[in-house]
Amino acid sequence: MTGDTEAAATVAIVDDHEAVRLGLRAACREAGYEVVAETTDVPDLLAALRGRACDVVVLDLSLGDGSKVTDNVRAVLATGSAVLVHSIADRVAAVREALAAGAAGVIPKSSPMSSVIAAIATVARGEALNNVEWASAIEADRDFAKAQLGRRERDVLHLYASGLPLKLVAMQLGIAHSTAREYLDRIRAKYVEVGRPAPTKVDLLRRAVEDGILPGLDLDGGDARR
Repeated sequence: MTGDTEAAATVAIVDDHEAVRLGLRAACREAGYEVVAETTDVPDLLAALRGRACDVVVLDLSLGDGSKVTDNVRAVLATGSAVLVHSIADRVAAVREALAAGAAGVIPKSSPMSSVIAAIATVARGEALNNVEWASAIEADRDFAKAQLGRRERDVLHLYASGLPLKLVAMQLGIAHSTAREYLDRIRAKYVEVGRPAPTKVDLLRRAVEDGILPGLDLDGGDARR
């Protein structure tokens, strides 16, 4: 561990396997982290935190209580804590769901403990974890390739990502500006749902090219403004 900020980071652990909790707790404490809670499910974590945030919650991807990963990630994020998902690497759909819900990253359970600790350090600094394991898994998932956009949504994305202001998109399609805005919000929501957020106009251009809605363009150019 290096740096006082990292050494002072607070960590909570949610896993329904006692051996995993014990191993993570020991490694975190050895690395200089303060382990503020360790529970078998998210409701118990919320009770233990009592409305407080910790820097990182290491969350098991699949808990034995039947809870959904999206609900778990969002509940933890609502406390102000960042989420690092501890995952079995072949659970691609659930990994994608966790990232779409706002997890800062996913670390496979097969990773060495040193890699898990390094991942916690990254998330504790407020950075997203871009590790090869989950990125490769998602890339290999064919269902991840495209958001399911309707015809009118594709029309709006095509014109808007091509560079037209939203007002001109609405005029060209013969719809109200507010309606065009609703379509754009819906498009962005659908990309978030499949774990491919597109908050800026450049991001939407990338998605349109990736999904074949627009031909390949210079993605480093373009207007990032809405």
